[in-house]
Amino acid sequence: MEAMQTWLPSRVPSNLDLLTNVTGAAIGAAVGMLLAPSFVDQGRFHLLGKRWFRHDSSRAMILLALWPLAQIYPQSWLFGHGQVLPGISVWLSDWLSEPFDLGALLMHSIHLHITHIWQFWLLETIITASGLTGALLALLCLLRRSAPRIMLTGGLLALAIGVKSLACALFFTPDNAFVWLTPGALGGLLIGVLMVAGLSFAPAIVQRRLAAFSLLLCLMMVNLTPANHYFIVTLQAWSQGKFLNFNGAAQFFALCWPFVALYFLLQRLHHSPLNDPGSSD
Repeated sequence: MEAMQTWLPSRVPSNLDLLTNVTGAAIGAAVGMLLAPSFVDQGRFHLLGKRWFRHDSSRAMILLALWPLAQIYPQSWLFGHGQVLPGISVWLSDWLSEPFDLGALLMHSIHLHITHIWQFWLLETIITASGLTGALLALLCLLRRSAPRIMLTGGLLALAIGVKSLACALFFTPDNAFVWLTPGALGGLLIGVLMVAGLSFAPAIVQRRLAAFSLLLCLMMVNLTPANHYFIVTLQAWSQGKFLNFNGAAQFFALCWPFVALYFLLQRLHHSPLNDPGSSD
């Protein structure tokens, strides 16, 4: 990791930095080795994990635990991750040496025209609701019936909203902590929560399929919806400064999260629930 950092822009190599980082990593590894048996291998968290989550869910749990971090990078829509068409359009424009908007071309091909503010609100509601539903149903399909579903899903949602608000306050100003709470986002939150509540005790295979469908719908709408002009104006006040590399990594993470989640969900669909030792719990 230290060697790879030398390729970052404005990175100045330092032996003192290398020494302190290696020392900190060694101390952390030693503390982890001492505490892992009591807190992880045989501790309360390990027992709760076995009691609440289905067999072989550890990788999916890590993916879902990273969902709140995908909210760090400022985006046009709440929970609207995976907006890849603008980047592809920039690459095509550079390659063709002329402006090329792939999103506008697709919208024109399906005769989708957005001219009124209520249409933006409706699309934002769909994006927020589908993104929220996809993430929380992906969590629910991992849980055993004895798990506290309301507490776990509510905690994940609250953590995601908290990270989103904190990021907006830090990147812009404290007054913009809830700039994401638009009428469309609020409607999407309410609809998404109602959908997740109604499906909280559905069979795991149904939850998994609906989670995949919701994420696919969110990806489609995010990439077809035109740019939010109010969001563009807000971004003009964003000074990335020394956090340029961090913001680039956060943006890449927000782009990749839904695709990795879809890979997990679609891969799990190939396994019969009858072969899952925790499917009957």
